[in-house]
Amino acid sequence: MPPKPASAVASKAPASTAGKAPAKSVEGTKAAKKTAKKAAPGGDDKKKRKRSRKETYSSYIYKVLKQVHPDTGISNKAMAILNSFVNDIFERIASEASRLASYSKKSTISSREIQTSVRLILPGELSKHAISEGTKSVTKFSSAGK
Repeated sequence: MPPKPASAVASKAPASTAGKAPAKSVEGTKAAKKTAKKAAPGGDDKKKRKRSRKETYSSYIYKVLKQVHPDTGISNKAMAILNSFVNDIFERIASEASRLASYSKKSTISSREIQTSVRLILPGELSKHAISEGTKSVTKFSSAGK
């Protein structure tokens, strides 16, 4: 049997073995292809793995930054710090709201608990701004549902 041109061998071989010598027997390559197909759903090292999803607020932080300062960028470290900050504030408000709901023997956290939590956690002027923005958002959400 005449040898195949190098381009034909490279196009049929998987991307990870493109630079290596071709297999000696035809049966060996068929068996390898069958095992590769079976192993692919399990996450074989040779196949491209799916990255584990990380949920962050990065895209939202970036959108707000562009609204406030359109010509300003942000480094990865600064973004990570802001993401941690948002997660921390969220955790504080949620746990305080949960506590407030349990005091009044409710199993649901409503906008009222969130508003009270914000009043308790955020200082002075910051809580006033947060409450006005939250009220505006709740009003917009309620009117959109009708």
